[in-house]
Amino acid sequence: MKTVVSIILFVSFIGISYINAQKLEKVWETKVELKTPESVLFDEDRSVMYVANINGDPSEKNGTGFISILNSDGSEKELHWVENLNAPKGMAMHEGKLFVSDIDQLVEIDIKNGKVTKKYDAPGAVFLNDVAASDDGMVFVSDTRTAKIHVLKDGKLTEWMSGEPLETPNGLFVEYGRLFIGDKSIFEVDISTKNVKEIIPEAGGVDGLEKNNDDEFVFSNWPGRIFIHRDGKNIKLLDTTEKEINTADLDFSKELNLILVPTFFDNRIVAYRIID
Repeated sequence: MKTVVSIILFVSFIGISYINAQKLEKVWETKVELKTPESVLFDEDRSVMYVANINGDPSEKNGTGFISILNSDGSEKELHWVENLNAPKGMAMHEGKLFVSDIDQLVEIDIKNGKVTKKYDAPGAVFLNDVAASDDGMVFVSDTRTAKIHVLKDGKLTEWMSGEPLETPNGLFVEYGRLFIGDKSIFEVDISTKNVKEIIPEAGGVDGLEKNNDDEFVFSNWPGRIFIHRDGKNIKLLDTTEKEINTADLDFSKELNLILVPTFFDNRIVAYRIID
């Protein structure tokens, strides 16, 4: 019996060691004066990152929100690149355009000129949050408070999906004709048929949702946690909840091999490397 117990404890120890083997190593953090950064998006073509600064109440139309551009090392390139937004949050790029959610609108920005070119109203929207764009130009936007997904297609922003199984949809990720939705669980939606399946249960309320260079999902929970989904398990890489440092809508730069994390009220972007 003692031998059997020892074997069980040894196997359990191996499992625990494996789960704890992954961690994050801080590479850099910003020193610029960001203002409630909610989302960060790395532009692989230009080797810069865009930061959505709410700069106020996340639900208030006050015109104080703005987008910053940072260099790949986190240094300031242009703090107030695009101004006069309300409470900008999620971002996505497609064909030279940056799309930003802004409470009840999707804002289109010409990246080359740094100018707002269009604003699309989302009917019935309350709290537009994350944004993701497909290769064919469909731009998806989550509304966390109404449990809806909107889509911009052919110049029109319309409701695309609503209701169960969605509860508080936020983080979005698109690839190969599939939309992945971060909620209390992570769902995969076939864009052509809208068939939905749960692929990662008990994800804890997903904010940022991305994939790393090993095709693994990396996601954040706003209160201060970052996870990687590996071998069927959600492995916690970071927990800053006791320090009250949030982990908002993160991005993963495949070029830099870094997780980029906005700390919201802490007003920084922090870059981490996954250590195995």
